Amino acid sequence: MKKTLIDGSEIRLCDVTDLAAQTSANVALAPIAAERMQASVAFIDRAVEQNERIYGVTTGFGGMAGVVVSEEHAEALQSNLLSFLASGAGDEIDRRHTRAAMLLRANVLAQGCSGIRPEIVDRILRFLSADATPVVRELGSIGASGDLVPLSVIGRAVTGVNDSVNVRLGDRLLAGSEALAELGLEPISLRPKEGLALVNGTSFSAAVAANAVSEARCMLSLTFAVQAMMLQALQAQEDPLDEFVHQKKPHPGQLWSARTMRQLLPEGRVHTNPKPSLVQDRYSLRCLPQYLGSVVEGIARITHTVETEMNSVSDNPLVDLGEGRICQSGNFLGQYVGLAMDDLRRFTGLMAKHLDVQIATLVAPEFNSGLPASLRGNSDVPYNMGLKGLQITGNSIMPMLTWYGNPLVEHFPTHAEQFNQNVNGLSWGSAHLAWKSTGLFRHYLAVALMFGVQALDLRAKSLLGHYDGRAIIGSMLTPLYEAACRAIHVEMTGNRPLLFNDSDLWIEQHLSQLNDNMQQHGSVMASVEPILKSFADEFDR
Repeated sequence: MKKTLIDGSEIRLCDVTDLAAQTSANVALAPIAAERMQASVAFIDRAVEQNERIYGVTTGFGGMAGVVVSEEHAEALQSNLLSFLASGAGDEIDRRHTRAAMLLRANVLAQGCSGIRPEIVDRILRFLSADATPVVRELGSIGASGDLVPLSVIGRAVTGVNDSVNVRLGDRLLAGSEALAELGLEPISLRPKEGLALVNGTSFSAAVAANAVSEARCMLSLTFAVQAMMLQALQAQEDPLDEFVHQKKPHPGQLWSARTMRQLLPEGRVHTNPKPSLVQDRYSLRCLPQYLGSVVEGIARITHTVETEMNSVSDNPLVDLGEGRICQSGNFLGQYVGLAMDDLRRFTGLMAKHLDVQIATLVAPEFNSGLPASLRGNSDVPYNMGLKGLQITGNSIMPMLTWYGNPLVEHFPTHAEQFNQNVNGLSWGSAHLAWKSTGLFRHYLAVALMFGVQALDLRAKSLLGHYDGRAIIGSMLTPLYEAACRAIHVEMTGNRPLLFNDSDLWIEQHLSQLNDNMQQHGSVMASVEPILKSFADEFDR
């Protein structure tokens, strides 16, 4: 495996999520970063010897910053910091978040502004390479002074100054001291500021946010493909997607959305009724680029915000080696991530809401241009009800997604930590809600995808006399159609639609199969990779 050197330079979203998803790596600290780090450590050591007053180094923390800490207690102060922060609560978080946080923390410490020895960052990277993941709890950060409680778990694990930590080494759960021994490491005492450098920053919130926005980008790509399936099944008119229209309202997201839908829909589309009763389609069809375009731009903006935070040195105080000074400031506030994740949840709800309107249109004969009620397959049997139950499941999910869109950041407590943290970023909580929201949206997209395939099969029957929906979609949508059918083990013969008789399918099982496929980034997500790439090419820096 090729070795990756961590040197403090910019890390991109895909770098973080790729490494987070792996169970092994080969990462090491670059020599140039080690030199910078050692110089910042020497600077802190001199300042302590000269009895300079430095927050969290020769003083207490937060509201106790007026407490003087002498040189003889400076190291004990750092070890005790990791001890009193051993206070997380709730369920264990996804290991991907912790791995991403370890990578981000190592990289920003490598910039040499934090007064921490290279040996400690090297330990973080050794943990990453060996698939040693500290067990971090879901509750414990308000995004002020950074992610103190969750980051302290990583600090205790890699240093061993306190054994109040568990570590997953592969598929085994070990005490922190056992994990260190397995990796051939001894506990290491902390120097002045090193505990603070480990815990004081937004790296964990940024890590969760990176995973959430990465999933959201995938879900956005799948949303466009499913929407295209539905537009084709509903026989949407072509004028609303015309390039001329969108050049007259040239928002970047709108232009990209219209262009993407034109690419997804087949050329020379055959309509059931070339002269529809309505001169123009209803808003969910006619205004799709305008509606989703703003969401597209929002997710692009969130990506940029998260990537900036990922690469920011966010602890306090900072060592400015160039000017030979220490700056005591507030880069640790997680406001950017918190607001971005509030927005991400809102955009996720908007995508679900629009799909929910399309589904409601598909199942209503008054609006669906001749498709059967509830998209039932066998209309000859009066008791067949089609996808009624599936729509109810979708209806149960969609309101929760819009509810997740409520903001968290504006609800900060003002009294935290002796009123020192009297404004809070709440980035940790907002990012975790965003992660949950993307997972819930994945379940909703499984519902929407089944509606899309069934609707295409029934439209193919009305247009061509058989049930193979692939015959009426373009080459960009065919891989998704086939991936969905294969994921739920449905044969694509064209003799029957996805659902013919209600008893033909166990929809609950198929929803689970589709969700698993998407969660594992299997064939369903692979089929929309061109859309994701187009988004990245258009909007990423």
